[in-house]
Amino acid sequence: MYPSIDKVLNVIPSKYQLVYIVSKRANQMKETKHYQMTDKEYKNKKNIGRALEEVAENLIHVEE
Repeated sequence: MYPSIDKVLNVIPSKYQLVYIVSKRANQMKETKHYQMTDKEYKNKKNIGRALEEVAENLIHVEE
């Protein structure tokens, strides 16, 4: 159900950075109820899965 780890690691190369970013985004979703895609576009119901989908779709950008 979650996006492929290979696809996600192409967007964010470090798995540690990925965990940090996805957890922060999931907490943002919980607090603000703001989503970058429509409800029908998400495959996951939980915010952690939705955050992973946003990373996989390249909707979250990381500045180094």
